[in-house]
Amino acid sequence: MHAPVEIAESAANMLARLRARAPRVHCITNTVAQQYTANMLLAVGAVPSMTISPEEVASFVADADALLVNLGTFDAERRAAIDVAIRAAKAARMPWVLDPAFIDRAPARAEFARQLVGRAPAVVRLNTAELAALSGGDPAGDAAARFAKTHGTVVALTGGVDRVTDGVRRAVIANGDPLMAAVTAMGCAGSALVCAALTVEPDAWLAAAAAVTALGVAGEVAAEEARGPGSFAGLIIDALHGLDAATLRARSRVS
Repeated sequence: MHAPVEIAESAANMLARLRARAPRVHCITNTVAQQYTANMLLAVGAVPSMTISPEEVASFVADADALLVNLGTFDAERRAAIDVAIRAAKAARMPWVLDPAFIDRAPARAEFARQLVGRAPAVVRLNTAELAALSGGDPAGDAAARFAKTHGTVVALTGGVDRVTDGVRRAVIANGDPLMAAVTAMGCAGSALVCAALTVEPDAWLAAAAAVTALGVAGEVAAEEARGPGSFAGLIIDALHGLDAATLRARSRVS
């Protein structure tokens, strides 16, 4: 297992490489999340694209560096685009991230997510209710590690405390602020940041842990000036844009 200080250093290195390389992340995501997700990606130096047209999504994905599949808006057009996009990502051997948003609320959505897990996402980022719906079991204890090991993926389980596991390694990340839960699309944008991290860090576990840590630290920095969720939404974008190695080293709470 990497030491906590190594996760902080990895987060700093990830941000430096993103700013230097400007990789493109193609996002199929919730309609309410698109603009915010794009701005969060731009803040860390990545370039977003968002088309869901089945006629052109394959071309967009083929020229991208990573793919995000978020199920927040579960309409026929996105389902068709997801299939095309994953095939293009697999052909290009690029990493992709699954965010099975709201699958705990609809069985059809959960079943679709289970099928997508079979198509080998590098990372699945979700909350405990979504993990329970995806795995069909109790999300407590070592459920995330068992799921990750069974399916050959990394699980980034986010909540009051975030946990990232590949079934063997584990990082527990205590950074963040309650205001993060009061901003629409924060989780969606977090999944996009994990996706961006995968473009510069081939170790999916380390990439996910670094991205989750960076977002949590940025949330704490933003909360110090925020007057409420409205100002916080903009301030966390600023915080990500200006996040540096010294701040990550000083603030990261990883075990």
